[in-house]
Amino acid sequence: MPRRTVAKPFCLKVGARIRELRKEHGKSLQDLADASAISKGHLSSIEQGLAAITIETVERIARALDIPPYCVMTFPADDEVNRIADLARKVPKGERRKLRKDLEARTAREPSK
Repeated sequence: MPRRTVAKPFCLKVGARIRELRKEHGKSLQDLADASAISKGHLSSIEQGLAAITIETVERIARALDIPPYCVMTFPADDEVNRIADLARKVPKGERRKLRKDLEARTAREPSK
């Protein structure tokens, strides 16, 4: 399949999110390529929004960054739920169970809106 020359908006958004997560984890493009077994050139195209990706590619990138795959498709700037999900991802592993229980208790006593 030939490489796109114009980025599609959603592909660009996903690519920007992958770049953000890669930089947050202190990885170079080559580091992520090596860890995900995806070529550096293809990752560059993904980050530029010039390549559509499969669910398998999302999973490989997420595994290489040691994050759940949904985090690749979570866009904190979009809405509060995405912001909360992104913040929850950053909570230390030892504190996640308490956070989950707090959220469960809160949602059990408040009707959803």
